[in-house]
This record gives sequence, structure tokens and C-alpha cells, in this order.
Amino acid sequence: MPTSLAWFYHQTETAYALVMGQQTTPDPANLQEDNVLVAIEAVSLNYRDLIAWKNLAGRQVSGRVPASDGAGTVVAVGRAVQQWKPGDRVAGCFFPRWQSGPFDLSNHQYDLGGNLDGMLRQHAVMHEDAWVRIPSHMKTLEASTLPCAALTAWYSLVSRGGLRQGQTVLVLGTGGVSIFALQIAKRMGARVVITSSDDRKLERARSLGADHTVNYKTHPQWSEQVWKWTEGRGVDHVVEVGGPGTLEQSMRSVAGSGHIALIGVLTGFGAPSTSLFPLLARNVTLNGIYVGPRDEFVRMNRFFEDHEVVPVIDRVFSMDDVPDAFAYLASGQHFGKVVIQVA
Repeated sequence: MPTSLAWFYHQTETAYALVMGQQTTPDPANLQEDNVLVAIEAVSLNYRDLIAWKNLAGRQVSGRVPASDGAGTVVAVGRAVQQWKPGDRVAGCFFPRWQSGPFDLSNHQYDLGGNLDGMLRQHAVMHEDAWVRIPSHMKTLEASTLPCAALTAWYSLVSRGGLRQGQTVLVLGTGGVSIFALQIAKRMGARVVITSSDDRKLERARSLGADHTVNYKTHPQWSEQVWKWTEGRGVDHVVEVGGPGTLEQSMRSVAGSGHIALIGVLTGFGAPSTSLFPLLARNVTLNGIYVGPRDEFVRMNRFFEDHEVVPVIDRVFSMDDVPDAFAYLASGQHFGKVVIQVA
């Protein structure tokens, strides 16, 4: 059987090492009738990959291929496949079985880079409904950033948040989800305030359209700056990627009847050390967000095409330098996405 390159998690005493190896490549002539074989060209990393790598959540991933986000070109299709043909450019779905509608807990058993092999390999085979067509104006390298970070931002603000023109959005930090949230919000006519501890990153955010910026090291009580910017009203939406360490300031920043999309755990997995009463007092909607379904991925890609949204890529690493890519993401130096070129 032919093989191709792949990276794997290898369990150590306390965490996981990243090890390159060989993986069997399915025979294009003998695919299951509803499967699609894709040559992966690029993979992007998410904080979730660091959680698995460092074993922060105690998850068993030894022997799995890392990374949920990848894009490439269709090589072959099963005989019953109708929607794809060789040469089509596609990206994989984070949750291959979450096609539409509300989230079901069973989807956790079918997540790429977790219970299923991820994209950090030269070839991947999945059901035809586990792929989406990438926006025509994007390079495949750029489209590799879409499945988790972009869809999370879209699902938070548009699908669940109902973002409307003229509303205000608070975005925490300048990582992948946050920069996509900034781009989406600006294309929809919203006003955006963004935080960072790095003034150079804040300057870059302004170049992408941010209306106001706050350095949270200079202003530890950064909600006060948000409050001033909104003239004492608060923001309509908060893209909350920090978790317990930032939730208090997010609650203090949100307007009455506002919306907080609780997405990340950048500050840890513990409980918040503050009262949740502001959620009640302000009649806030709090949505837990874990990526989104395939139909929203398709909808988002159409929006990105119509508005010519181009993902912001910080650095591109080679397939040989995967450990360096993980370490760079962990350093927090990035602005936007970190990508690995596979092909």
C-alpha cells in the first residue's frame, strides 16, 4: 500500500510529542462510494491544538494526527459522490457530522484532530458532506484558516448573535478568531473595539478597520475604556476568548440586552472568580460557542466571497517545521493565523 507523510501525537510522561511518520494512502480507485480523497496543501493551527499538545485537558490523543483545519484539492471521489470532482478546492469541517441545526453532544465523538485524525498529513479521506468549497478568491493556503477560527467568529456574531449594522463589538486579543471577528464585524457595518497588550498589534488592528483600541496592560480595568468609548452604554457583542480571567471585564463592558459569545479558555479552565450577577442585571444573552455546522460554513464562505475577506496569516511554516509552528503559536507573538504548508 502507498504511504504519505503525516504528523502524530506521541504520548510522553506529562504531555505529547509531535512525531513525523508515514500513513497509508487510500487507493483512489477503491474509495468507499461516498468518500472523497483530498491532497492537503495547507493546515492552520488553533489554540485547541496547543491544549492537546500540552495535555492541558487530559485528553487521550496519542497516535492521532493533529489539527482540525486544512484545505487542499480533490484527488478522487467515490462512485456515488455527486458534489465533488477531481480538481475541486475544498476545506474540511471541524465537526464532519454537524451538518446543520442545533449542536448535539454526539458530535464530540467526531472532531478532527481529537477523536478523528486531523489534517496535518498529505492526504485525507472523508465523507463527501465533510468538505466545503473554499471561496474562489482565496488561495488554498488562506482557506486553511477557515474551518475553526473563521467559522467560530461567524457563528458567534452572525448565526447566534444576530449582528446588525450599526452595532458595537468588543473583540479580545488579536489571535485567529478575534481578527476574523474584526473583519466580519466591519464588513457588516459594525463598530469594533479590540484589546491587546501590544501597541504594534493594536496599530495593525486599526489598519484592518478597528474603530478603537485598548492596551489591557496599560489599562487593567479595560472595561472602563470600553465604557467611555460607548458613552456609558456598553457594547452590543463581546467575542470572549479569554475565559475566567477576562469574563469579569467582559461582563462590565456589555450593554443592556447585549450578547457575550463565550468561546475560549486562554486564561485557563477554572471557574471565574467574580459574581455572575451582571449577566442578570443587564439581561445579557450568554452563548457558549464551539465552532459551527457545515451549512453556516457554506454561508460564511459566500459572505467572504461577496465581501472579498482575506484571512490574515502571520507566519507560514514548512511541513518539516511543525514543532516550531506549535511553539510559535504558544509564544503568543502571532497576529491572526499560523499556517503550515503541507504540499
